Amino acid sequence: MTIKQLALIICIAVLCCYSTSAQKEEVSLNLTLDQAIEIAFNQSIYSFRQKHMYLASYWDFRSYKAEKLPLLGLTSTPVSYNRTITSRYEDGEDVLVPSERFSSDATLDVSQNIIATGGKVSVSSEFRRLENLESGNVSYSSIPFSIGISQPIGGYNYFKWQSKIEPLKFEQAKREYLQSLQELSERTTNVFFNLIKAEINLNIAETNVFNADTLYRIGKGRFEIGTVTQDELLDLELSLLNANIALSKSKVDLEQARYSINSFLGLDDNVNIICVLPSEIPEFKIQVDEAMAMALENNPDILNYKQQLIEADRGIAQARGNNGIDASVSANFGYNKNTDKFDEVYQSPYGDDQRLSLSLGIPIVDWGKKRGQVQMARSNKRVQEATVRQSKIDFEQNVFLQVMEFNMQEEQVKISAKADTIAQRGYEVTKQRFLIDKVDVIKLNAARNSVDAAKRSYIESVQTYWTNYFNIRKTTLYDFETNVTLMKELDSLLQK
Repeated sequence: MTIKQLALIICIAVLCCYSTSAQKEEVSLNLTLDQAIEIAFNQSIYSFRQKHMYLASYWDFRSYKAEKLPLLGLTSTPVSYNRTITSRYEDGEDVLVPSERFSSDATLDVSQNIIATGGKVSVSSEFRRLENLESGNVSYSSIPFSIGISQPIGGYNYFKWQSKIEPLKFEQAKREYLQSLQELSERTTNVFFNLIKAEINLNIAETNVFNADTLYRIGKGRFEIGTVTQDELLDLELSLLNANIALSKSKVDLEQARYSINSFLGLDDNVNIICVLPSEIPEFKIQVDEAMAMALENNPDILNYKQQLIEADRGIAQARGNNGIDASVSANFGYNKNTDKFDEVYQSPYGDDQRLSLSLGIPIVDWGKKRGQVQMARSNKRVQEATVRQSKIDFEQNVFLQVMEFNMQEEQVKISAKADTIAQRGYEVTKQRFLIDKVDVIKLNAARNSVDAAKRSYIESVQTYWTNYFNIRKTTLYDFETNVTLMKELDSLLQK
């Protein structure tokens, strides 16, 4: 565990202690973007839900693997009582006589599915006790050992296609879980910067109210000496009113942004998060060819395309297998013993217990029903192939656009930062010129609006950079900054 992770865990523990206190005192917490994402990984509802969705897929895959292993089972009827009227042949005649019996039986069975053929082989041992309550006779029977096999002929092999699809589905689930973590980073980035923008908007609104009030008071003084016209004074008063309205709205927006980030991170309302704006961004470029290769190798959508094609082939195989001819063969070989003494039921000599059966079901006329099903399955495969081809084209185009947008965003951040600085300097110059009556109110308001727009544009550009950063990680499941695949993080993430 790193020092950074230990500090974050201590921070979360302290917050939990505060959250359970009776007084609910407000706690201020400075958070960087990385720390906010780490908290979201550890305790957000979204992270919890995605992890357990993956675990559901994991146990589903474990169930599939269990079907490939031998299954040991015990079936038993400890007590069975039967009283009825049966027919019996006596003295050349069939007569009805009452019958009253107790019976018990148990079977121990080991079975194994045959993946390659779709059949099943089993080894079993049986024991049975039968007591006739009328005569008092007790008899025992056993099959100490019996091996059997059942095999459908020419039909649809469920296990064969399941062995192709289930591992693919599980691999896709793992990659979708990793994608969801990058989606979590994106969502955290959005609520993080929404709070930053709300705080900046509040600061801008407070500054605007102060400046508007100052300028309005100066304007009133100049109006009295005749250097400012009445319409200019009214314009200054309107600016003050609008600034107060904007201030009230920005306070509400800030409370909403604080509630949203606290709710998303799983923190109490008494925690006052102070977001620390990233001071710098990573400076690196992504090569389109490299990003495309990583996306084609790691993205779960690619596995989904493969699964769709396999399922289309499975549909054809299933339509062909269900062609109306139902044939199967089953065979069994073992030993049995019947005796009226319990201690002899598992003693030689034994008799043979052999069974062999072949069942057939052949339709005579189906009016082309089965042939139509096969043709429909083939048509569905052609549709799937065309859909997958188009989806791959769209996928590759999307990767290309993501890389281009990410590579350009670094320069956009630098330009926005420079524009913010220039706009602020320009406003200060214009404000000083207004104070000495060198520019009018219109130019002053325009300069102030430029400052506000430049500040917001800078924050938007930084947010867009990090959103694009996590979006391309989500698409490729690769960290281009450290040149490490995110697939290696899965085991450590699941331990949290």
